[in-house]
Amino acid sequence: MWKVKRMNPARIAVLAIAIVAGGIAAYLVSGSDEKPAPAPVAQLQTVDVLVAKNEIGLGQSVKPDDLQWQTWPAATASGNFITRSNRPEATKEITGSIARAPFIAGEPIREPKLVKADGSGFMAAILPTGMRAISTEISPETGAGGFILPNDRVDVILTRREKNAAGADAVNSEIILSNVRVLAIDQAPKEKEGTSALVGRTTTLELKPEQAETLARSRQMGTLSLALRSIADVNMVEVDEDGGMRSRRGQGVNVIRYGVVSPATVQK
Repeated sequence: MWKVKRMNPARIAVLAIAIVAGGIAAYLVSGSDEKPAPAPVAQLQTVDVLVAKNEIGLGQSVKPDDLQWQTWPAATASGNFITRSNRPEATKEITGSIARAPFIAGEPIREPKLVKADGSGFMAAILPTGMRAISTEISPETGAGGFILPNDRVDVILTRREKNAAGADAVNSEIILSNVRVLAIDQAPKEKEGTSALVGRTTTLELKPEQAETLARSRQMGTLSLALRSIADVNMVEVDEDGGMRSRRGQGVNVIRYGVVSPATVQK
């Protein structure tokens, strides 16, 4: 018969410790492979905004291929933007409009920069309400050497010969219109690409009706010249007691308030 040999208690203790240690090691190894669950990410709210797919130039008629819907963060979407949720047919509604100001690719479409021509010509479509477009002759000498471009601001100067008190000829100049916008040079309503000067024979100005009358009368009285204004002071206008722009002589504008005459220049 086989005899069962009794194990030494010390060996039993060592074996038990080894088994327990192996189990702990296996548990630790299996636990190290488990990665903690990632924290939940907040969902960004978005809206579809109508934007210019391509560059849209001044006076260009908007075509369907010029527009596209683009995902936009809802928190940064202005109330002036056109969204698909509010106007799903906006692409069809905008098509055919004329750009009163240029759009760059990716820029959200805003209707204040568009106008429906309704069969009218380009210039009539881009003119603001209440304004008139009137042209006058220019030359390199009277048009700042060709450096006046569409959308620049200018002063219109009238120069004429008059008799002074002594009966001698005298040359007088005065600014008859101040800070008016140039709509076009000849028939170019925008600066040609890469062009820093645009020499033409006529310029079209954006004027109020009373300013258009002043310009028409002045053309018969002498020579008109355009003085280019700095971009830094295009918001400066000269006003009189009626709140409108008037001619000035010398360095200032005479403003009459409560019977007191004083020169003044104010912000728009």
